[in-house]
Amino acid sequence: MNQIKHIIAIASGKGGVGKSTTAVNLALALKADGAAVGLLDADIYGPSQQHMLGIPEGTKPEQQGGQYLFPIEAHGLKTMSMGYLAGERTPMVWRGPMAGSALVQMLEQTLWGELDYLVIDMPPGTGDIQLTLSQKATVAGAVIVTTPQDIALLDARKGIEMFRKVDVPILGIIENMAVHVCTQCGHSEHIFGAEGGRRVAADYGVPLLASLPLALSIREQTDAGKPTVVSAPDSAEAASYFAAARAIEAALAKQGTAAVQQFPNISISDD
Repeated sequence: MNQIKHIIAIASGKGGVGKSTTAVNLALALKADGAAVGLLDADIYGPSQQHMLGIPEGTKPEQQGGQYLFPIEAHGLKTMSMGYLAGERTPMVWRGPMAGSALVQMLEQTLWGELDYLVIDMPPGTGDIQLTLSQKATVAGAVIVTTPQDIALLDARKGIEMFRKVDVPILGIIENMAVHVCTQCGHSEHIFGAEGGRRVAADYGVPLLASLPLALSIREQTDAGKPTVVSAPDSAEAASYFAAARAIEAALAKQGTAAVQQFPNISISDD
């Protein structure tokens, strides 16, 4: 883990706001700019990165010595997910401490090698996984993903407050589903409200990294296992991801190298 320069948490206060889609596209944008990037799917209960990266079901990571795992490479990213370790239809019926232990083991026991950035796709909310990550590793910063909807913004504020309480810098906010443009007539409509992400960013003094549309192409590309940044790198949507990634790079460059803390040995037993 001491070969990882920066850990970036991609988080949201609630589910369904496009956090995982944002995480994979940001990771790919950082990779396209020449960085060595890893992507950890920390959503233990609902992992989705395996599908978004187009990795066939049943793909398992190779092991070393029965203890360490080699990350699975996809589109140039080194990736790890609970989706590789359990079937797509296998639910993780675990209490919080077990999920936290699983996160730490995927972090510590994956042979990441040298990385400039490890992007972590966090589960929604402000629970065990978020606290475990902040206690076990030095997170360089968090990106909060939201939609302009008032309910989503309330939860986004809770996410910002949670990271501030554990001394994790907020690198910025990404607003998804900001506007829908009709493909037939070109009419623009703010289905979930307007300027919500910008207001929250202004309230907390953090940058609005991107405002992305409610676009059918983003959904189709991600569902097909070829996210926007690799399938349509010249599109306006990809340009937004690239701009956000470069703003994150610039913010982290000012911080210097963020060392990762030493992890304790973890063992899981049936009791």
